[in-house]
Amino acid sequence: MGVAYSVGEVDHLYTFFVQWSPHRFTEHRRRRSFLLVDKEKLAVIDSLLSDPDPEHWNIITVRKEKRSQSVCSSPSVSTSEDEDTEDTLPVLQQDSQILREQHIEKLAPHLPARVQCSPWQLVYSTDTHGTSLKTLYRNTAEIQQPVLLLIQDTHNQVFGAFSSDSFRVSDCCYGTGETFLFTFSPEFQMFRWSGENSYFVRGFLDSLQLGAGGGPFGLWLDSDLLRGSTFPCNTFRNAPLCPHQDFSVRALEVWSFQ
Repeated sequence: MGVAYSVGEVDHLYTFFVQWSPHRFTEHRRRRSFLLVDKEKLAVIDSLLSDPDPEHWNIITVRKEKRSQSVCSSPSVSTSEDEDTEDTLPVLQQDSQILREQHIEKLAPHLPARVQCSPWQLVYSTDTHGTSLKTLYRNTAEIQQPVLLLIQDTHNQVFGAFSSDSFRVSDCCYGTGETFLFTFSPEFQMFRWSGENSYFVRGFLDSLQLGAGGGPFGLWLDSDLLRGSTFPCNTFRNAPLCPHQDFSVRALEVWSFQ
């Protein structure tokens, strides 16, 4: 007898398998290896394969077809082996003061499957909305989706967190095992849920905390979003996200997936 799972449950299962069987989910395996085809098109394909005629059809790669279209449409358009990667990058609906293309390329493949194809919507930015944790909570109050927290400190280090739940004031910790910390300082690293505790996120009026257990928080921000700290914690078994464990914020953004 089969078992049916919701989209959210499938994402949680996928996160579990990635966490505990990382050797089965290398970058190569992360690439999409299937296409959805309706029955009518599948019947046509089956008929062609059963009686192939090279005069009527041939198989080409997507990259080759794109290169052909590009050459025909405009001689000034150049193609490269990285074109497939560019096509899979998410669309940012607004400009970011923090993100660069190399950040997105490294981070996007590690997001849960349910948000990987979604455009990114900027819901809070210190550059636009000022430095206030209350404003951040207010801007994310109606969001029923995961959010991405990005921080650039005064030493130009970039790091942050992916939260399965939007940020809010709470009496207890919230979030799921999809939540993780990450840093680009000096190279990209991500720290997934260790399974040791469930202290993913907790919001106070005067601070925002991610990860805990065994001492300080994995990531902590004050009420003005001007100062923060990052230390190893049991929730993610992370290293500090930046060289200066007590840091000052130059820019902070929160993105949702619409």
